[in-house]
Amino acid sequence: MNLLSGRITPVVLAALIAMTLPLTSRAAEQVGVDSGILEGGPSRAPGVRAFLGIPYAAPPVGALRWREPQPVAPWAGVRKATTFGHRPMQASIYSDMVFLDPGPSEDCLTLNVWTPAASPSERLPVMVWIYGGGFEAGATSEPRQDGSRLAAKGVVVVSMNYRLGIFGFFAHPELTAEEGGRPACNLGIMDQAEALRWVRRNIAAFGGDPANVTIFGESAGSYSVSLQMASPESRGLFQKAIWESGSLAGTARHPFGSNPRVLSLAESEKLGSDVAASLGVTTLAGLRAIPSDRMLEASRSKPYSADPKDPPLTVDGRTLTKTPYQIYTEGLQAPVPLLAGWNADENRVYSVFGSNRPTRASFVAMVRSRYPGFADEILAHYPAATDEQAVRSAGDMACDEFIVASVWTGMRKHSARGYPVYAFRFDRHVPIAPGTVINGQPATSDDTGARHASEIPYVFRMPEATPEAPWHAEDRQLSELMAMAWTNFARTGNPNGDGVPQWPRYDEGSGFQTMHLDSKPFVAPDMDGGRIEVWDKAP
Repeated sequence: MNLLSGRITPVVLAALIAMTLPLTSRAAEQVGVDSGILEGGPSRAPGVRAFLGIPYAAPPVGALRWREPQPVAPWAGVRKATTFGHRPMQASIYSDMVFLDPGPSEDCLTLNVWTPAASPSERLPVMVWIYGGGFEAGATSEPRQDGSRLAAKGVVVVSMNYRLGIFGFFAHPELTAEEGGRPACNLGIMDQAEALRWVRRNIAAFGGDPANVTIFGESAGSYSVSLQMASPESRGLFQKAIWESGSLAGTARHPFGSNPRVLSLAESEKLGSDVAASLGVTTLAGLRAIPSDRMLEASRSKPYSADPKDPPLTVDGRTLTKTPYQIYTEGLQAPVPLLAGWNADENRVYSVFGSNRPTRASFVAMVRSRYPGFADEILAHYPAATDEQAVRSAGDMACDEFIVASVWTGMRKHSARGYPVYAFRFDRHVPIAPGTVINGQPATSDDTGARHASEIPYVFRMPEATPEAPWHAEDRQLSELMAMAWTNFARTGNPNGDGVPQWPRYDEGSGFQTMHLDSKPFVAPDMDGGRIEVWDKAP
C-alpha cells in the first residue's frame, strides 16, 4: 500500500488476501472460557494458535449504547473463533489503516488471543495490545498488528476492540443519572479495562499467566496505556506497561498537537447536551434510537468535533479522578515498570507549514504570532539563525508538540518516583513504496524518516504489512531485536537479554540514557530537557 496516498493497489490487495489464509497445518483446538467453549485455528506462525473475535462484553447496542460494558451471555456448544469481529463504528480517516474484518458496527466488543502454549500449565507472559487511531479509528484486524509472530517469541498476545468517537466518549446528564451518579463517560477506556478483566479470568486456559500482564499500545493506544496506569479502576490488572508514541502524563498543555481534550464532567455533559440539541432530540431514549451511521455523522461535525478534533476524555471520578497530568505529577499512577519512547520523525515540517518549506523569517514569524510575549524563550530552544536551522527547528517543534513532550515528561515523572523506566527512540528510516510523492515531489525514505506508527510492524515482526515497500536485511534484524526486547520486558520488566545490546535504565543515575533503535542500535544521553519543559511554561 502507498501509506501516504491511501491507494490500495493490486499488489497490496493480493498480499492482504494471502495474509488471511492459514499458513500452518496445526489442527484447531478447543479452549473453555467463562462464557463457553471456543474453537480456534492456526496462525501465521508455526506452533501458534489463533482465537479471534471472542466476545468479552455484551454488544453495546440499543439500550446498552453508552452503558458501561455488560457481561457476555453464555453460549451453548462450541463457538468458532477463527475470524475477526466487527471493528468499532468509525469513518475512514487514516490512509495507513487496512482492515481484515466484516466492517464497522456498534457490536464490536471482541478480542483475539494468539498463544504458543502447548498446555495451560506453561504460564507464559501475557502482552495486551491497544491500537491507536486518535480514539476515532482503528481495530484489531490490521495486518501490521497480527500477534502470531510476536507470540512465537514465547508470550501470549491479546488485542481488543474498544468503542471509539461519540460511541466511546460521550457524556450526557441523563447518562449520569442513569448510572446513579456514577457516570460512564470514558467508555472506550472502560472497554479496555473490561478486556483486561477478561484476561485475568480466562488467560490461564490459553497458557498465559494472569499475574504477569504487560499492556502496550501506540499513539492513542499509548495514551490509553498511560490512562490505564492513571485509572484506579484498572489497578492490579497489569504488571508492566509500554508506551509507543504517546502519553497523557506529560505537559500541562499541547499547543496544536492532536492530543485529546480532557474535560470536566460538567463540560462533557454540556457538550453532549449540545449534540442532542443539534440532532433535535431531547431524551436519552431518543438519542439511543438514532441509527449508528447518523450518530457517526453527527460526531464528525460541530458541536462534538472541535480543535483538536479527537473525542474528549472526561474527569468522571471513576476512570479518572483528576487530570492525567495531575495524577502523574502527584505520583498517583500505577507503580509498574515502564518501557517508553517515540519515533524520530513523529511529525514532519509540512504538518506545520503545509507545502511551504519554512525559512528563518517565516518560522520566527510563526512563533511570534502564536506565542506573543513568550516567543524569545521558545526560539532559544528552537533556534532559526539560518533557513536550514529553521527547517530543523520547525521539524523538532512539530514532533515535540505532537508526541515527544508528553512521553518525555511522563517518563521523567515516572522515573522520579523510583519506578524502572527504559527509554527508546525509533530512528529507522523505514522503506516506502517506489514512486511515493509528497507535496508534489518524488520522495524517498529519507523524506519520511521514522514516521508516526512506522515501528508497529517491527514490534510485531510483520514485514508483509508493507508489501509495496519490502524490508531490507537490516529491517528484519531490527524487528527481531525489538520483538526480543519487548518480550524480555514482558517477562521480567527489563528489556535486556540475549540478542539485545545493553540497555541502561532511564534515570538520573545513568544520565537518562536512551536506546536508539536503528540498523545499528546505540545508546546516547537524553535530549535537552529545557526544549520540552518550555511547553509547561508556555501561556
